[in-house]
Amino acid sequence: MKLVVGLGNPGPKYETTRHNAGFLAIDKIADYYRVNINSKEKKALVAKARVGGEKIILAKPQTYMNNSGQAVRALADYYNIVSEDIIIIYDDLDLDLGKIKIKKKGGHGGHNGIKSIFSHLGTKEFTRLRVGIGRPEYGNVVDYVLGRFSKQEIKVLEPLLDDIRGATELCIEEKVDKAMNRYN
Repeated sequence: MKLVVGLGNPGPKYETTRHNAGFLAIDKIADYYRVNINSKEKKALVAKARVGGEKIILAKPQTYMNNSGQAVRALADYYNIVSEDIIIIYDDLDLDLGKIKIKKKGGHGGHNGIKSIFSHLGTKEFTRLRVGIGRPEYGNVVDYVLGRFSKQEIKVLEPLLDDIRGATELCIEEKVDKAMNRYN
């Protein structure tokens, strides 16, 4: 069993913000597998699906970004999922819009959601799928990540969400290394 978690902030205020790229990716995956991500479990909205022969739990933590680790830990414990079987999808300022990067482990890169997951899991050993949102040319970074995607950005984001779904499937069905070679 795999746990696939998209990071974001709950509520309509944050729905289509850059910081919710992980939620948008989970919604795309759920739509593809025709499951509704609306069951509340362990501080998250969840849905269950199958990718190939593998059972997966899709999750959108409802703890707000900076406390994402609470939900990830609770779900991992409840479903007895080891950290190596967890995939976290989240926004990344250091990647250009339209790019994705998959990593098996590494640092948090200043991302508070990932910091929270490190703290609650006590490990850095989980797969990350970083979604590029780019950096603002000027202005406040917080305002930028909590801002909505522009119409031009949405045109780039839509096909990217399909790539993220494909990359996630490859991580689950085959191997993370294969997904890294194809999508990085």
